[in-house]
Amino acid sequence: MLPWPLGAGHGSGRGPCEREDGTMHDDEWLASAFEQHRPRLRAVAYRMLGSFAEADDAVQDTWLRLSRSQGAQVHNLGGWLTTVLARVCLNLLRSRTQRREESLDAHLPDPILALPASPLPDEQAVLADSVGLALMVVLDTLSPDERLVFVLHDMFEVPFEQIAGIVGRTPNAAKQLASRARRRVAGAQIPASPDVVRQREVVDAFFTAARRGDFEALVAVLHPDVQLRTDTGTPATSMLIRGAAAVSRQVGQGLRGLLTAPPAQLHPAVVAGSAGAILTMHGRPVSVIAFTVADNAIRRVDAIADVERLERMLPGFSPLPTGQRDRRPPA
Repeated sequence: MLPWPLGAGHGSGRGPCEREDGTMHDDEWLASAFEQHRPRLRAVAYRMLGSFAEADDAVQDTWLRLSRSQGAQVHNLGGWLTTVLARVCLNLLRSRTQRREESLDAHLPDPILALPASPLPDEQAVLADSVGLALMVVLDTLSPDERLVFVLHDMFEVPFEQIAGIVGRTPNAAKQLASRARRRVAGAQIPASPDVVRQREVVDAFFTAARRGDFEALVAVLHPDVQLRTDTGTPATSMLIRGAAAVSRQVGQGLRGLLTAPPAQLHPAVVAGSAGAILTMHGRPVSVIAFTVADNAIRRVDAIADVERLERMLPGFSPLPTGQRDRRPPA
């Protein structure tokens, strides 16, 4: 799976490299203890920030703060690291809100990707570990405090008493933030089909129709209220389009030309836990496309077409082995 495995749930006991009195032994033990928590910290930071690069920076900042402290007075390493990381992420979210002026309508967070190197059933395991891109988009609309409380409590089971100190509120006020966030998330969520094999069939039908330029076939596989988001990294060229007819026209005008170009290859992938694809030109990723499928129809198409960002997301991208390299539906 690219790029990170998701960590385990919130721990409250003594870390594996702590002394019995709760203090740390030395720099080597401190580094070893931190590595035990790194996967979970990455998972928390990613869900709070929606960016792999920013999440890595937040985890690194947390390590630097731990190393400077030398573990002094750290009696619960897991809780201490979660608190420090959360404060780092909260500062990043608040500064992002202050400087971000462009519309978020077409912005897409970084998705967790997996490239199945074996038959489709392996995708089922990935599906269980990932957070849907639609949910990550909704999280981007929350206030920094709402997002932090929702992620920590509802996704990682951090108690409100601990969260309250991070956001500078009472536990009851933190509960109210979580309640508001849940309502916004519930109102925007689309119940996607859990059958990833059926998802793949619908996605293949979409690409077949797109390659052929078959407008009626495209409309047939799209939900009437489908949304297409394309994030190019530039507000002027990013777009949000609604409705089956409008989305079909855009796909016919733009995606079809890419799919039919000789150097283009379409690689099946699990994108944010659902059937998707990576489109390459001359072996270089030019788009990551995620689909939300419900009731045998596509409800959302989310495409990241920012080449520089894709290079950071997929460093050294390598296509699938021969025979699985291009899952291209029949022309």
